[in-house]
Amino acid sequence: MITEQEFTNIYNLQASKIHRLCLGYASGNNELANEWLQETFIKVWKHRNSFKGKSSIETWIYRIAVNVCLSDLRQSKKNIPINENVLSNTPDDTGNNNEADHIKKMYHCIDQLNEQNKALILLELENVPQATIADAVGLAHGTLRTRLSRIRKSLLKCIKNGK
Repeated sequence: MITEQEFTNIYNLQASKIHRLCLGYASGNNELANEWLQETFIKVWKHRNSFKGKSSIETWIYRIAVNVCLSDLRQSKKNIPINENVLSNTPDDTGNNNEADHIKKMYHCIDQLNEQNKALILLELENVPQATIADAVGLAHGTLRTRLSRIRKSLLKCIKNGK
């Protein structure tokens, strides 16, 4: 059983990671990401007694977060446009905003992925260990590595082609 103090510690350690994961699903919509973050931790608290320790607490929370995001997207059939204000369009001192444009293209391409591939790459971008990702989504580690490689190639192609 997770105590209130343990829950607070878990929240403090995991909230920013989960928020960024939700932000990826919400295509930069911070309000929606915050809503999903809150729902994730409500579920963590409500179901804290069902955590059996078969995986890490981090993996368990990632599973809950991905399920919250996907469930809400499916239920509401939300077509979330990419939030153009997530990144500043202001050029840097050299008059160059290529990095911001590159990141926007990357998130646009991530948004084109199917639900599971989006979850995989968003977790990978969060530097979640591959073993944790594999456990969270129920894939063998070798299968995950192959899938991530294919996703990266697909994203590179999408970014280069601007589609």
